[in-house]
Amino acid sequence: MMKIGFGGGCHWCTEGVFQALRGVTQVDQGFLQSEPPADTWAEGVIVTFDPSVISLETLAEVHLRTHSSGRARSPRGKYRSAVYTFEPNQLAEAERAVRRFAEEAAKEIHTQVIPFIGFLPSDERYQNYYRTDPSRPFCRRYIDPKLDFIRREYADIALPSK
Repeated sequence: MMKIGFGGGCHWCTEGVFQALRGVTQVDQGFLQSEPPADTWAEGVIVTFDPSVISLETLAEVHLRTHSSGRARSPRGKYRSAVYTFEPNQLAEAERAVRRFAEEAAKEIHTQVIPFIGFLPSDERYQNYYRTDPSRPFCRRYIDPKLDFIRREYADIALPSK
């Protein structure tokens, strides 16, 4: 098992996206921190995954396609578009995924690849936000379209909807 962190937009959405993928065994939602100048706490998730089922590169691609990676961030740094690496060998793979996505999208991508330093979990009431009540208006408006996209574009690694 390996870990990688992702930040970009609301962590409720990011959590729901990664919980929908085969090979992801755990998603911890909360606030992530890196080294200066990215040392402010920003919303994100830590994804524990089985690299024999899903690659870091695929996880990064899904992340880049399911949030506004091309938009500069953010109010007080709360929504940092980032891939947080846990191991030195993850850096090149994550940077390659971001670079390839930028070339395919033909636009500037503001997603940073930075080292993971710290994590603070969200309040318990927000954990598993989508799974606990997918009928919430927020879930229907923001998370459902991302899950529909994953099931359509990544059918081979998407878990079936419940």
